[in-house]
Amino acid sequence: MTARAIDHLVLPVVSIEAARARHAALGFTVAADARHPFGTENACVFFADGTYLEPLGVASREECEAAAKAGNVFVARDQAFRFRCGEGLSGIAITTNDAVDDDVRYREAGLSAGAILEFSRPVRMPDGSESRASFRLTFAADLRAPDFFLFNCERIDPLPADRGSLTVHQNGATGIRSVVVVEENPSDFQYLFEAAFDSREIGANSFGIDLLAGGTRVEVMTPVGALAHYGLNAAGAERGLRGRAVVFACGDLGVTERGLVANGVAFERRGNRLSVHAAPGQGVTYIFEEQA
Repeated sequence: MTARAIDHLVLPVVSIEAARARHAALGFTVAADARHPFGTENACVFFADGTYLEPLGVASREECEAAAKAGNVFVARDQAFRFRCGEGLSGIAITTNDAVDDDVRYREAGLSAGAILEFSRPVRMPDGSESRASFRLTFAADLRAPDFFLFNCERIDPLPADRGSLTVHQNGATGIRSVVVVEENPSDFQYLFEAAFDSREIGANSFGIDLLAGGTRVEVMTPVGALAHYGLNAAGAERGLRGRAVVFACGDLGVTERGLVANGVAFERRGNRLSVHAAPGQGVTYIFEEQA
């Protein structure tokens, strides 16, 4: 069975303003700020392949704390991640047409992280128009990995399919090619990924395990593998899944490189990749890779 596609990545940040400035310096087009009804806010980066980044900030600590106490899994896990890690990559949202069915599967498998969450938020488009998007989320997690979770995202009232200029980026990025997660023994978490992506088609290699989710590869690698393949220094980390990098597909790496230089962003070149280390507003390494 083909794995379900990735919807978006959740990237907690200390400051939405800093995240916006950092992503703009990286050459991304950043959407208008949007606020959730439970106290968090985001400034998303949308891609032509249908995926997006969700830099996530806290607009109201009081609202977030109240929501977490009331059983809001999304906010509770975000608060826990911020306490332990500050900024970074905390979760992967996966597409679904039936979050209720997913919730039943997770509960039967002992993987449920808590109750289904339904909410709506306004969406402002580049032309100034405004619509409303509604979502239903269901959560899967493993207690051995407190700093990473997976959840299914059902779009009840979906975001507009045509996001216009929001998917056009100065750096030439067209989508998310890979998500890199690190853990000492990746196979310990294979069952979690199989359940969340509703697929048994998970590969194994000397670096760990991986799967293709839509057009994006999810790679769960050992620290040694992450260093050898991507130059990521993840040695000495605690056990458990940790989001370490996002790899973006680009049309022309020369265009990407010139933009980074012009904006004063430091990077390293490794073959056909440009790596930009984490900085305030960008909690994990971003890697730009030229499409073959």
